[in-house]
Amino acid sequence: MYDPLRAKAKVVIYAAVTFLFGIGVASGLGWTSVSHAMPTITTAPQVSAEAVQPALDLSEAFTNLAEAVTPAVVRIETRRPRTAATQSSAQPDPEILRRFFPDLPFDPDGTTPPGGDTPRAPRVAGGTGFIVSDDGYILTNNHVVAGAQEVTVYFEDRRQFNAEIVGTDPFTDVAVIKIDSDDRLPSMAFGDSDNVKVGEWILAIGNPGFGGRTQLNFTVTAGIISARGRGLNLLRNDIFNDPRYGGDQASWSIEDFIQTDAVINPGNSGGPMVNLHGQVVGINSAIASETGGYQGYGFAIPINLARRVMEDLVEYGHVRRPRIGVAIDNVSPEDAELYGLPSISGVFVQEVQNGPSMGLLRAEDVIVSIDGQPVGYTAELQARIAQRRPGDVVSVTVYRDRQPVDVDVRLGEAPINNPPPVAASAAATSEQRLGIGVEPIDAARAESFGFAEPGGVVLTDVAPGSAAERRDAIRYQGHRLVRINDDAIRTPEDVRAALNRVQSGRIVSLHFEDRAGTGRVLNVRMP
Repeated sequence: MYDPLRAKAKVVIYAAVTFLFGIGVASGLGWTSVSHAMPTITTAPQVSAEAVQPALDLSEAFTNLAEAVTPAVVRIETRRPRTAATQSSAQPDPEILRRFFPDLPFDPDGTTPPGGDTPRAPRVAGGTGFIVSDDGYILTNNHVVAGAQEVTVYFEDRRQFNAEIVGTDPFTDVAVIKIDSDDRLPSMAFGDSDNVKVGEWILAIGNPGFGGRTQLNFTVTAGIISARGRGLNLLRNDIFNDPRYGGDQASWSIEDFIQTDAVINPGNSGGPMVNLHGQVVGINSAIASETGGYQGYGFAIPINLARRVMEDLVEYGHVRRPRIGVAIDNVSPEDAELYGLPSISGVFVQEVQNGPSMGLLRAEDVIVSIDGQPVGYTAELQARIAQRRPGDVVSVTVYRDRQPVDVDVRLGEAPINNPPPVAASAAATSEQRLGIGVEPIDAARAESFGFAEPGGVVLTDVAPGSAAERRDAIRYQGHRLVRINDDAIRTPEDVRAALNRVQSGRIVSLHFEDRAGTGRVLNVRMP
């Protein structure tokens, strides 16, 4: 007979057992362990805005500057034939002086394979530049583009253009390149580098390193002007050691660098140094470092000098260098005392050469100003003269017989010879241009790469810095290359024939299969 009390008791017992079982399970899972309260997070400012307003204003100024000028800064990638690879800088820089110019070599040593005439792939390197006019003129360093076979310009928005080298000048390390675009391009405003002051805030913009999957493009750093008028003898040494120029030409180099403590590292060559008005006042060019990295000393070419050089490169394709026609030295304390100078400043004339100053200046004159602007040292005199043109008349103030004397000098033109053209190496193969290496899959390679049977070609090499490497083709090393565009691939010769049919700037579709037969496609633009 149904007993309701007994039924209720069973229900109670079952419920209790179920509850106790649940407690045990929960305990085993940690559900009943002691819980911690969620921490209370506050976002309230710890310091009032008024207390740090000057710093906030400066931070906002930096932000506004970066937004305004970065679109006009470009990354430059160059490819040089191996025979010309070292001619933009014939000797290594001294250990303490390094340019911001990272090489991305296709091979470790950059040499021709032993016993053969097959050229290595071009040497790839990179730097920075900035647009100076909306029709595509770009300023950069000579050592970034000199001797380049191909120059490619990359924008922050990932657009890219082939560039033409308009002109280069190793005596100031300035170069001009140009790109063609259907759009009006953003450009930089020029400041007056003669007016920059020690202690003034600046921004340095550039590409401190790139290559493959590591991209550090368009980096902005802040610092101050640390000094002006630094002569490093860097360009002089380069020209002296370059067999195309030699010692006779080295004295025409102009080094009047602006020094900064802004953090700048390899890849910044040619990048702009910008003042707080958003105007470029210098071109990053070199660092002083015992390690190759930033140690607090960076140097930039004054933009006034660079602008003058740029104008000649655009107009003539080379620089018409003005000359005053004297051999000079910096003034010493003894010179200042002996010649009655008002300060230990000026440029001591050692010799008057045959030329524009003959009969006007004398040995032992001390040049103290040009057109009323004080001149304190040799590099400053060279830079001021370099900003003029041959045929210009300048007013030179000298101390002679302990008295100031004004002399008008019509500038001549420096007898600088153009270097002979660089001999071009054999053209790179289409595989080298794209940056890939392939090998036939024989029995040994089939076993090594895990293919079921021989036949076809396998991707074995991806060159650092190449178009293929930038598209991360290294993922497909060890994969079988079965098709290029619509061409079936069975031999390395098929690869070259297929790539030879692809014009520069066109997209190449590389079809791969892994050891399991799974297909992959990589689309790469042919350089």
